[in-house]
Amino acid sequence: MSKLKLFLVPLIVLLTACSGGFANLPTLSPSATPTLTPSPVPPTSTAVPMALTVNGEGISRLEYEAEISRYKSALAASGKTATDAEIKKTVQDDLVAQLLLAEGAREAGFTLSEADLTKRIDDLVTSLGGAEKLSSWKTAHGYTDASFRSALQRASAAAWMRDKIMAAVPTKAEQVHVQQILLYNEDVAKNYYSQLQAGADFDTLAAQVDPDTRGDIGWFPRNYLAEKNVEDAAFSLQINAYSEIISGEVGFHILKLLDRQPDRELSPDALAVYQKKAIADWISTQRQKSDIVLEN
Repeated sequence: MSKLKLFLVPLIVLLTACSGGFANLPTLSPSATPTLTPSPVPPTSTAVPMALTVNGEGISRLEYEAEISRYKSALAASGKTATDAEIKKTVQDDLVAQLLLAEGAREAGFTLSEADLTKRIDDLVTSLGGAEKLSSWKTAHGYTDASFRSALQRASAAAWMRDKIMAAVPTKAEQVHVQQILLYNEDVAKNYYSQLQAGADFDTLAAQVDPDTRGDIGWFPRNYLAEKNVEDAAFSLQINAYSEIISGEVGFHILKLLDRQPDRELSPDALAVYQKKAIADWISTQRQKSDIVLEN
């Protein structure tokens, strides 16, 4: 989070002196020594209330409440709903992740000078079509000039760290090529399985169920499918062998392994899944060893 610079304004003390010759000064009688009055202690600066802190770096309550408001607006625009507790957790998790990523970026050597930050804002002004449009956007989204700079600096560092984590994800992995017969009734699935056991051709039966794709679900690596038991069954098969009936969330699967490669290039979608998981794992690890304080 960027720090605000405090500019001290010097006080100008006007000293006046009386003119005149010493000879004309009257003789003064000695008086009691005046009692020194202690100067008042200057007031200490009031700490900015924090909504959460991560390893000592915090998000102010003002910025946090603005983020809550922005998230609620986004939910309303999308037609989705969430409880206050769910909204609070989502925003807190996101801000904690940003702070952890930004801290990781700094530790990894990322820097963003005030000049670079100002240039990024100038670029935004240009892309939006003028300073007034950026100002209107900030006002509409609950940003002050200071909180916007702070958020932009944190987001820039977090994005840099995300890119670094994603770049480290291998682009190749063991993968299997699978064909399936997917049915939505268990009795029907048992009937198809009985036909396979009696010698029916898998591809022919798969084409009956799905003429467009013939049940071909393509290549995929481990930790890619949403249904773990289906994925485990696919990786346990030998080439050209088919599985028993697998009960899944969307129906009843019978799988056939068409091919397997130990080091195949990941598809863009599979790579994105791996990268997303790598970021989530990194954040989870950092959370466990960080000092995080959240509001109740």
